[in-house]
Amino acid sequence: MFRKIALSAVSALGLMTGAAFAAGEGRIEDVSFVWEGPFGVFDQHQLQRGLQVFTEVCSGCHGMKFVPIRTLSDDGGPGLPADQVRAYAASLDEVDLPGGETRPREWTDMFPTRSGEGMGPDLSLMAKARAGFHGPYGTGINQLMRGIGGPEYIVSILNGYTGETKEEAGTTFYENHAFPGGWIAMPPPLSDDAVTYQDGHPATLHNMSEDVASFLMWTAEPKLMARKHMGFMAVLFLIGLSALLYLTNKRLWAGVKGRKHA
Repeated sequence: MFRKIALSAVSALGLMTGAAFAAGEGRIEDVSFVWEGPFGVFDQHQLQRGLQVFTEVCSGCHGMKFVPIRTLSDDGGPGLPADQVRAYAASLDEVDLPGGETRPREWTDMFPTRSGEGMGPDLSLMAKARAGFHGPYGTGINQLMRGIGGPEYIVSILNGYTGETKEEAGTTFYENHAFPGGWIAMPPPLSDDAVTYQDGHPATLHNMSEDVASFLMWTAEPKLMARKHMGFMAVLFLIGLSALLYLTNKRLWAGVKGRKHA
């Protein structure tokens, strides 16, 4: 039912077949993110904390090759000053050039890529690539009411370790209630106070997992707030248009509908 887990690519966000997701295996916790709903917006400070967790913990094994570093300064995102973004880019891995040469990474470059043995999948779009909730087959009711659940899946994986381990074929697996099959090959990446937040926010396991999940949702949907605003304006336009069409219809047919039949 599941694809064979390869040691070189197993991670907390796992490689699994669509059948595994459809079966709904693994306990996914519903999380009330502040950016959910038609009027929800990303918390800039939470995105900054999520970036810190990704940088200090996740980036050693996971890349984000589809995310331009410069977007860290965009409105609706972490909103870092341009000079900080440039300094952050320079602190990342150098860019490989033809001929074996390298140069410092610039803020116009993408985040580094991670590949090779022991590295996990790219996280650029992971919050949208994973479905945590599954409604009745073919209806999508759960997704409509609760969202697809990608960020919730990330939070549940990071919080789902029980501390139990087992070894199979020379690989150590860790029990995780949120992962399909219950066992995952990546050790728990987070624990309380694994990072020290620059804003002094409590760095509990749950806080860190929600912060990095929100950050990964932003990397997957950087224009989410703009889309919500556009959708809201479109709804207002359609309401106004419907009212005008209704009044126009009444006026055009008033003489006909009000005429008495002999």
